[in-house]
Amino acid sequence: MISFRAIVTSAAVLGVSGGVAAAQDYTMRLSHQFPPTHHTAVRMQQFEKDVEAETGGAVDVQIFGAAQLYNPKQHHAAVAAGEIESAIILNLQWGGTIPEMAVTLIPYLMSSPQAQQAFMGSEAASLLDDKMLEKGIRNIGWIVDTNDLIFTSSKEHLDEPSDFEGIKIRGLTPLFNEGLVALGATPVNMPGSETYQALQTGVIDAGVTGVAAAYSRKFYEVQGYGTATPMFLAFDNLVVNPAWWDGLPEEVKSGIQRAADKAVESSIITIDGIRPEDIENLKSVGMDARVLTDEQMAAMRDIMQPAVTEAFLKETGEDGKHLLGLLGQN
Repeated sequence: MISFRAIVTSAAVLGVSGGVAAAQDYTMRLSHQFPPTHHTAVRMQQFEKDVEAETGGAVDVQIFGAAQLYNPKQHHAAVAAGEIESAIILNLQWGGTIPEMAVTLIPYLMSSPQAQQAFMGSEAASLLDDKMLEKGIRNIGWIVDTNDLIFTSSKEHLDEPSDFEGIKIRGLTPLFNEGLVALGATPVNMPGSETYQALQTGVIDAGVTGVAAAYSRKFYEVQGYGTATPMFLAFDNLVVNPAWWDGLPEEVKSGIQRAADKAVESSIITIDGIRPEDIENLKSVGMDARVLTDEQMAAMRDIMQPAVTEAFLKETGEDGKHLLGLLGQN
């Protein structure tokens, strides 16, 4: 039986491509959740051009962004089942399916430019690639999404661990939330789209988001203070259906991989700390925004990192221990 989703996908592809695909040998439908201005969405537009150049026009990359075909939770199943050839999956969205993918959430473990660069092509990356392949998808690109966070508040800067005592704060994932609990806060999980209203109505006292997102989501309208830090690393994994990939000629696979490698290389954050322009954007609209000092980061790390690491190892066991050992060698 043909699923409704397959019918919708086919109709969307026909509507976008018309007769173009007939002139090309292979089709690569790529779904992601991001709006057109998101940096990963922009990179995927460039990826489409690079694939065309690297394969001599043999591959028709068709991008469906802004979750128009699948929502983020559906991408894994859609790619594994071959309903679509490719998708972007945020590594933080794997949850219990591949708990090892959350290693990047351990505070200050992988957020530096040096750690990001060392991870690419490492044994640790290969281990996680194998984990994804076991779940029916092949990863061809570790695209960096962000490495920063900002803690926002309407009352005061959250600079020191003691500032978090007793506050209700937006939670991100159960694993990362262990670090917030260790600080004395009470995390409340919610998506970014709901956080503004929760801050506005007092459901939570403080927010957590990316620095650029605090500006685009207008947190400054309901929060007067912001404290930023390069705390954890988030990846957007470019994944493909293994059967589709294995059926491609070697020269076509190589061309797509070169295009993916370009996307990865362009995504690596090359400056230490927080981008000054992101802080200035928040200041320009009235938020008292600043960056944690090295001493303040160390105080946060000393409390949060052990708590999150302990929770990570409890969930992942020997595989998680082995992964942390590999990351320590990078």
